[in-house]
Amino acid sequence: MTATRDTADRELVVTRDFDAPRALVFDAWTDGKHLANWWGPNGFTTTTHAIDVRPGGRWRFVMHGPDGRDYQNLITYLEVVRPERLVYRHGGGEAELEGVTFQSTVTFEEVGGKTRVTMRLVFPTAAERDRVVREYGAEEGGRQTLARLAEYVAADRTITSSRVFDAPRERVFAAFGDPEQLRRWWGPNGFTNTCHEFDLRPGGAWRHVMHGPDGTDYPNAAAFVEVAPPARVAFDHLDPVHGFRMTMTFDDEAGKTRLTWRMVFASAEEAGRVRGFVVPANEQNFDRLAAHLAAN
Repeated sequence: MTATRDTADRELVVTRDFDAPRALVFDAWTDGKHLANWWGPNGFTTTTHAIDVRPGGRWRFVMHGPDGRDYQNLITYLEVVRPERLVYRHGGGEAELEGVTFQSTVTFEEVGGKTRVTMRLVFPTAAERDRVVREYGAEEGGRQTLARLAEYVAADRTITSSRVFDAPRERVFAAFGDPEQLRRWWGPNGFTNTCHEFDLRPGGAWRHVMHGPDGTDYPNAAAFVEVAPPARVAFDHLDPVHGFRMTMTFDDEAGKTRLTWRMVFASAEEAGRVRGFVVPANEQNFDRLAAHLAAN
C-alpha cells in the first residue's frame, strides 16, 4: 500500500538495508523456524502455533515480553509475492493484543547487492497510530525488530565477543574514544600501536599501525559509520586483508559495562577463515582493556 493523502497521517514506516540476498531475507519472514529467532523488539521471544503463508492463510503466534507478559497475535495474509512483497492484516476477532489492528505492507527490494526492507503499517485512524506509538513504542520496536533480523541473517558471517567490565560505561567508552588511551590496550598480547588519525564521528577516519611482537607492522584503515557516546560505535574496517563492519555496544549492567564487539564479514567463508585466530585475539584484547581500566 503506497502512502496517499488519505493514509499518510495513519502510517508508520520503518526501513532498513540488509547485507543479505533478498530470497534469504524473505524466507526469514515466512518460515516459522526463522521467525522464532528474531521477531519482536529486544528481549522478546516468539512461539508460533500455526503459520500458513498464502493469501487467506494465517499466522497465530504469542510474543513473550521481557516482563513475563504474553501477547497473543493473529496475522492474516492478503498478498504473498515471493520474494518481493507481503501484505497482511494484524488483528481481528481472535487477536487479544488490546485491540491493536493495522494493515502492513512489507517490500523487499534489491539495492546495490543488498536488500532493502520497508514496513508500512496503516492504522484505522491517526489517533490509533499515535496511541500505539505512545503506549507500545511501536516505531522504536519496529527498528529493534529489523535490527534483530539483520543480526540473524548475518549470523554465519558474524564473529561476536562480549565481556562485562568493572567500570561505568562512560569510562569504558572513553578508553576507546580517547586515542591516547586506545593505543595502550588495542590489539592482542604483545602488540603496540601508532595512531596517525582518529576522527571519532560518522564519516571520520581511523588510521593506525599495529606493531606485532615479532616486529611485523600491520597498517589498518577504518571509517566510522555511527558514533553515539557512550552507547555505541560502528566502523567499517577497510584493510583489504580483513574487511568487516565492527559494531561496538556499551551496555550498563548495574554500574558495570557489558562491551560487545560484533564483526560482520562479507561472506561466511571469510568469517570462517579468520574465526580461529580472531576469537582468541579478541579475548586477549579484552584482557588488556580490563587491565588498563584497573590501572587507571
